Amino acid sequence: MIKANSKIIKDIIQALENVKNNTPLTHCITNYVTINDCANAVLAIGGSPMMADDPEEVEEFVEIADTLVINIGKMSQSQIEAMIIGSKHGMETNTPIVLDPVAVGVTELRNNLVLKLINDSKIDVIRGNMSEIKAIARLVELDEILTLNKAKSKGVDVSEDDEITKTNLNDNGTIVKALAKKLNIIIIASGAIDIISNGNTTYACENGDPLMPKITGSGCMLTSIIGAFCGVNDSFIGGIAGTTIMGIAGELAGQEVEKENSGTGTFRAKLVDYLYKIDEQTIEEKIKLYKLE
Repeated sequence: MIKANSKIIKDIIQALENVKNNTPLTHCITNYVTINDCANAVLAIGGSPMMADDPEEVEEFVEIADTLVINIGKMSQSQIEAMIIGSKHGMETNTPIVLDPVAVGVTELRNNLVLKLINDSKIDVIRGNMSEIKAIARLVELDEILTLNKAKSKGVDVSEDDEITKTNLNDNGTIVKALAKKLNIIIIASGAIDIISNGNTTYACENGDPLMPKITGSGCMLTSIIGAFCGVNDSFIGGIAGTTIMGIAGELAGQEVEKENSGTGTFRAKLVDYLYKIDEQTIEEKIKLYKLE
């Protein structure tokens, strides 16, 4: 791994400034369980959340949105219809689309929906845990994964075998990069270490805190934040910026919780606080971003 150069860090800082200056309208068709957390995370980072998911009005909202976030975590037939209509119309309006394929690989319904969204629209970014990313790689028959052990997604959580560590970082980075190249979609695999690739260049982010997966919605919040960033930035830079900034905010929140000897409820509130407070100096001091060779 090579430490990220000053240019990419400047790009991340500029991406944050673009969000705060332009307040991207972030249309989220998202998980009912975490919808409030997603809205507050987008607000904290400087975006404007819009949580409309009725099929009859989704095209009108896509028309005015800067970005569309699709999260399949707690979907209904009505939501599925809205996701399909919204993603197709987003392709027509050239609206950036960020997909969170929650629990893909677990049921045929989710597998078929994710494939339909990938094949019938223009997805800019896919953000999931490593089990979900591997499940998509198997669905599209990615060569790099066909010979690997077929660990299965564990509901909405990552399989223990798929947790990203320093030991397996290069292998997982190869899969993420190959999938991004095959699909021509930016792929972000989240975990203790995050991997972000556009198919040519791949980064690993080591910011974060062990409490992040202990609260409901941290992944959904991240996807929504990435959506806000992609609304006013290049999608690769937006994906990197959203991922690293969420990681830094989580790290700072975790340090404060440890100091106070509090728990996950406090962590959840502090995470939003630090998303709101993050600035150029904090990014420069705290970022742990590396380029994978």
